[in-house]
Amino acid sequence: LGCGPRPRNPYHQDEVHAVDLVIPDGMDLQRFRRANLSLEPIPHPDSSFDSISAFDFLEHVPRVLNTADGAGTRFPFLDLMNEIHRVLKPGGRFFALTPAYPNAEAFQDPTHVNIITDATFIYFCGASPQARPYGFTGQFEMRRNERALYPEAFEPTQPIGWRRRYRRMRLLRRGALTHLMWEFVCVKPVT
Repeated sequence: LGCGPRPRNPYHQDEVHAVDLVIPDGMDLQRFRRANLSLEPIPHPDSSFDSISAFDFLEHVPRVLNTADGAGTRFPFLDLMNEIHRVLKPGGRFFALTPAYPNAEAFQDPTHVNIITDATFIYFCGASPQARPYGFTGQFEMRRNERALYPEAFEPTQPIGWRRRYRRMRLLRRGALTHLMWEFVCVKPVT
């Protein structure tokens, strides 16, 4: 989601589809779709994908917008998480990497309007996600919610040797791990 001209494939799937605001020149229109995911649904049918990834994207999705008629509000980030749940197959994985609070990278870009914290996952994961009262209808199981070595964390399955673990521990202690990595599993009945 929100991949620009370089869709990533962290789970090494056989086929990659992409969604962004603009379709870059030369892209296969069957596999690259245009949508403003702050306002529109993901343009794919229910239970279409084994995995979905979002790299440096979630922070650009607003938390609150006025409805089209101006009489109310809607929650685009919650809507997007509902959409991710909708298009994932049961047991499908959602992998996201995003700059997170309290690091400056979360705030320095003026288009970052959705600040993610170490505890944001509780609104989408577990038996009773805390976003239920606000319209979140999905459910995820949290596999990972951790500070990440950026950009080394582009692949969730990449093994971490002792040198990288040591470096990560030092950076974590200094507060220098700027990004948060989510790996969620879609929980829904098998149809």
